[in-house]
Amino acid sequence: MYRIFRFLCLALLCCRFGFQLNADTNEPNAARSVHLGWKAPQGDLFYNEVRVRETTPQTYFCVCGFSHGYYGIQDLGPNRQRIIIFSVWDPGQQDDPKAVAETNRVELLYKDPAVRVGRFGGEGTGGQSFLDFPWKTNDIVRLLVQAKVDGNKTRYAGYLYDDAQSKWRHLVTFRTRAKGDALQGYYSFVEDFRRDGHSPKERRYAEFGRGWVRTLPGPWVELTRARFTGDSTPLMNIDAGATTNSGWFFLKTGGVVTNSTTELWKNADRPSADEKPPEYLSSFVPEDP
Repeated sequence: MYRIFRFLCLALLCCRFGFQLNADTNEPNAARSVHLGWKAPQGDLFYNEVRVRETTPQTYFCVCGFSHGYYGIQDLGPNRQRIIIFSVWDPGQQDDPKAVAETNRVELLYKDPAVRVGRFGGEGTGGQSFLDFPWKTNDIVRLLVQAKVDGNKTRYAGYLYDDAQSKWRHLVTFRTRAKGDALQGYYSFVEDFRRDGHSPKERRYAEFGRGWVRTLPGPWVELTRARFTGDSTPLMNIDAGATTNSGWFFLKTGGVVTNSTTELWKNADRPSADEKPPEYLSSFVPEDP
């Protein structure tokens, strides 16, 4: 479903599969997938926020993507719930989840009782988790990924900040063979997965930002630069850039949108918004496993 390459190539984020044309109109079936590639060194904590301004059915807003997985929120459409998804890839290049040897599969180490877990394929293979979460447009959703290296494996844990209780909620921890990698290759994206020929005419607009990475030496790094990239879909009703609100970037795709802010494949920058990470991070205490 989410066609993002597992690893960055020359710091660009690309989709795994080419675009599809509508048989009747000979135009793309889907709005173009657009991404922000965050500039930061390897770390053990990756915090980011999303505020969806406009959504359409069957859109995925990835908030905390990294080289071995992705974490974000999804709009499944009318009469269907909105959810949080956290996924981690198996090692190797394969698309059939049943064909992966048990020793190479992502391990589930922990899940919140409300979280559902399973396996996925068709875009690589791996472990995936779901939480019903009725997010609303203009609300801020705060997500965090923690990495802990275990030899040639790494534990990747997904956390959600619970505004109602003012505390972090540990949703799931997966472990995979990651060759000693912690967190790296940071990105966010917006993807239309309805692909019915009509969805490219509908706009999706989200703000991402106030993000931070805790580097392995210890200091936190604020995410103030992002590279704007897109998949191979030949549509230019896309845009990205820094917002006028301090600390945020935006992505737009589909509908009435012009590429008037940041040229595709170029960097967008914003000034520093804070001298230190937000207060939500000071209350974060990792759980085991």
